[in-house]
Amino acid sequence: MKTHWRFLLAAVLLTSTALLLQARNGAEIIPSRPSLSSFPHTIQGWNSVDRTLDKDVRDKLGPGDFLVRDYYDLRNQPVSLYIAYFPTQRAGDTIHSPKNCLPGAGWAPIEAGRITIDVPGHSPFAANRYVIAQGDQRQLVLYWYWAHDRAVAGEYAAKFYLVTDSIRMHRSDGSLIRLSTPLAPNETIETAQRLLLSFATNLVPMINTYVPR
Repeated sequence: MKTHWRFLLAAVLLTSTALLLQARNGAEIIPSRPSLSSFPHTIQGWNSVDRTLDKDVRDKLGPGDFLVRDYYDLRNQPVSLYIAYFPTQRAGDTIHSPKNCLPGAGWAPIEAGRITIDVPGHSPFAANRYVIAQGDQRQLVLYWYWAHDRAVAGEYAAKFYLVTDSIRMHRSDGSLIRLSTPLAPNETIETAQRLLLSFATNLVPMINTYVPR
């Protein structure tokens, strides 16, 4: 029953969001910003290699700006960065939750929760933390929604702010930020999380350049 009500709530929220955004279509502001392709390849000693999205995935995501890149620290430990930015979400092209995308790619969640990310220059914010598995492989994933210098973990909260920002700012742009790293057979989740948070410390101060305030 609880799942049924959650589904109904999500359906009502998504429908009302779409209707309101469509109704306000004429007043939208699309902010100027640099493309994610210009995002630095080297960040405080982290070097990177670009990856590409499969065409079918890209088609499903819809119009937007996307970055998929693997960064490596001085010990060659990898962190995969994924940023999806949508300049407008008024035509039905809204942010896809990793909760839906990852299982579709063959990854099953085996642990889920939230953590607080606290980095210099920004107020602490909540992020989703998932441990996912595919066969013998495991990964640790952190992700959050970011728009107008505001980070939220909850999908419903992101939809709520999408509506309020559309009314208050005449903008419906927003993004998803996702970090992930593979877990070695004997590696603890805490060790992997420290690696992701180390990268996040350098990443967060740069986000507003590419996802305008």
